[in-house]
Formats: sequence, C-alpha cells, structure tokens
Amino acid sequence: MTGRDTATKARTRPEPAAAAALRAPGRVPAAAVRGKLPGLAVAAAGVALAWTAHQVLPAVPLLTAAIVLGVAAAHLPGPRAVVRGVARPGLSFAGKRLMRAGVVLLGLSVGLGDVLGLGWETVAMVLGTVAATFAGTVWLGRRMGLPGDQPLLIATGYAICGASAIGAMSEVSDSEEEDVATAVALVTLCGTLAIVVLPLLHRPLGLDATQFGRWVGAGVHDVGQVVATAQTAGPTALREAVLVKLMRVAMLAPLVAAVGLSLRRRRTGGSGTAHTAPDDAAHTSPEGACGARRAPIVPLFVAGFLAMTALRSTGLLAQPVLTAAHQAQELLLAAALVGLGSAVHLPSLVRGGGRVAALGLCSWLVIAGVSYGGVLLTT
Repeated sequence: MTGRDTATKARTRPEPAAAAALRAPGRVPAAAVRGKLPGLAVAAAGVALAWTAHQVLPAVPLLTAAIVLGVAAAHLPGPRAVVRGVARPGLSFAGKRLMRAGVVLLGLSVGLGDVLGLGWETVAMVLGTVAATFAGTVWLGRRMGLPGDQPLLIATGYAICGASAIGAMSEVSDSEEEDVATAVALVTLCGTLAIVVLPLLHRPLGLDATQFGRWVGAGVHDVGQVVATAQTAGPTALREAVLVKLMRVAMLAPLVAAVGLSLRRRRTGGSGTAHTAPDDAAHTSPEGACGARRAPIVPLFVAGFLAMTALRSTGLLAQPVLTAAHQAQELLLAAALVGLGSAVHLPSLVRGGGRVAALGLCSWLVIAGVSYGGVLLTT
C-alpha cells in the first residue's frame, strides 16, 4: 500500500466519538489553538518578507514571492525542521482556512456591471477559453496518469485564477495537501514565466493595446501576474486585462459549485450517504443519526464569494473600503501560499515532474492559443 493510499484511508476512516466531540462548534481545545500559533507566526513572517521583496522589486508579485518563500523554508536546513515540525499545524491551517477567507474577499474585486460592459462577444470568448482549458487539462492529466486530484487542481488554476482557485477547488474535492502544493507550484511558475514571455510576443503577434490586454487577462493565471504583464503595454492594456481577468474570477463560484455537485453525486451514488464533508459544512444528511454529514452543493466560502460580488455590484461600498479589503485579501492569500509552499517536497515533485511539467506546458499552450484566437475574433 502506498503512502497516498494510507493517507486516503486515514482521511476517510470514521472519527472516534471523543475526537468528533472536540471538533464540534464551540469545543475547540485551547491546546489545539496554541499548537497553531508557531505556524501562523511563520506564515506572518513569510508574508512580511514577501511584502518587502515586492516593495524592493515591484515586478515580483506579492503572491509569487510568498509561494517561493514557503517552498524555500521547507528545504533550507534551518527552517526545514521548524516547518515540518512544530509549525506544521499552523501552516496547514493557513493554507486552508486563510485561503477561504481570501477567496471570500476576492469577490469584492468583481463588479458585474464592469464585466458585462465588455460585451457578449468577450464574455463568450472567456467562457470558451475557460471551458477548453479546464476540460482539456483534466482530460490530458488523466491520460498522462497524474495521481490524485492533480489534473483537477491544475486545470482549475490555469482556467480561473491561479493559486486562489486551486485553494477553493481543493476544499470541495478534499484534496491532499501534496496535490494542492504541486498544482500551486506549477501554476505559479508558469504564471511568472508569462510576465517575461508574453510582452516579448506583443509586437510580433500584431496585437494593439486593447487586444494585448484582453489576451493577457484571458490567458495569464494570477491577478497579480496579469497586472505585471499587462502594464508593460500601457494603461489601456492594463484596464482591459483586469476587466477580462475579473470575468474569469467571477467564474470561480459556478465552476467550484458544479464540481462539488458532481463529486457529491459520485460519492453518494451507491449508498445515498456521504462519508466526508468540508469542515465548514453545516448541512447534515438525512442519515444524520449515524453521524454522516452531506457536503453542501455550494460551500460556505463560495457563497461568501458570491455575496461579496453582489455587495460590490450595488455600488454601496466606498473606494477606501474596497482598497482595504483588497489589501486584506492579498495578505490572507499570501499567508495561505506560504503555508501551501511549505508543503512542497521538491524531491517528490522532481520524481513526477516530467509529467507535471508536460501537462503545465500543454495547458499553457491551450489557454494562450484559444484566448489569442478568441481575441482576434472578437476585437
């Protein structure tokens, strides 16, 4: 039996009654809280270092610096013992819970009026790009034999918005931390390369500022990477890129909900009961007397994302509030990425790196090619 099989069995094995009681709302032991403090302190230190790196080198996005620092901490001789030991509970907490909070606040960056103002042609182009990238990456990843949820997570990161989308999808799919870390590392690497590669293709491909901005918004993964790439072509390109990117971000909730519903049906298809559920699920199954819980179709953090999007679209929030929320979102996601980066084990990534890298390259070519064709057809 492999380590992955053992971890999966451990995750799905029913909890003892005492452990389940400790996980009940309002019954969190003080020792569990104290156990997370060292890891949260490490995550905070990583965010501070990432912010400093971003201030010194503005071309390096905060989130990219955060994931790199997390990976480095997991492999440097000194910090490695802390990251893999006393700090592990808190770093895992940051990678899951703080990621959820950051995704909720991400909804405040999406104004539906601005997105729909781009026109139905651009909406159709983005929908086609997301669908082709997601479906094609999942299919190819399965064909290549990538383990676990790696194809699903990589497809989500490429199709929607990088690491934050991977974190959101991992909550629904109940993915292993190793799969999440591998997907985040790959998507972050490719998105960082896009900052260098795409501006070099701007003129050779014959794109004007509007077309280049929309291509970047449709084809680059993380929001910070989109900004860093598009600003090289001026303010028009930057505006178009951000609007198109926000349209992709708006698709996070329906995609995660659709996958969650599919997984729920698959897990309950045989017996009508579900054996696992996200920690924040408040819904119980009809078989609740047996202690089983049914996973919600729309997880609470996705509902929060939609609520924040609706709130932003009302126009009631002042710009200083939106600015503060954006800064909080960046810090939360950066802390989550430090936690996820610290779970990356490079020797394991290198052993399976050939197939993972090949999938990343193919997915990058798909999203870049489809979005390029879509931009030419719609502008």
